[in-house]
Amino acid sequence: MMRPNRSARLAAMAAAPFALAAFLALPATAQPAAFGGPKILIHGNYCGPGNNAPLPPIDALDAACARHDACTPNGGLPSQACNLRLQHDAALISRDPRQPQDLRALAGFVAASATLIPAEPGPQRLPASVTTGTMPGTYAPSLSLPAPSAVVPDEEPDDAE
Repeated sequence: MMRPNRSARLAAMAAAPFALAAFLALPATAQPAAFGGPKILIHGNYCGPGNNAPLPPIDALDAACARHDACTPNGGLPSQACNLRLQHDAALISRDPRQPQDLRALAGFVAASATLIPAEPGPQRLPASVTTGTMPGTYAPSLSLPAPSAVVPDEEPDDAE
């Protein structure tokens, strides 16, 4: 049996994430449960085509994927706003030093590939039925920064006296 040389193996390993992203972006597999197709989860109960509802998300990334699934209509494609929210949430998780390194790496992959998911053309807003809050008991990164505080002196020193 002939083994591929090292450069061929490295090229195949480098192309694997792109192949997975292209596979996840296929319109026919965007909601396989609705079309009767198989679940192809890449992480937890919600990341990837299909899901294991009503099981709870296993971590912060799975919770972001669950929100994305909830934003997607049954049998349809998510809106671009839903995909952008998944990208934003996954990017926050990928930069969170409190998360394990393997989860941060996978979250970076999800963030990079979220815009490749086919989206429904139309309004770029979240549907009213999708809450923007977090689910109880799940990790939720802070989405806003505190306002900078400015130090204002009370009065000028009295140097004239």
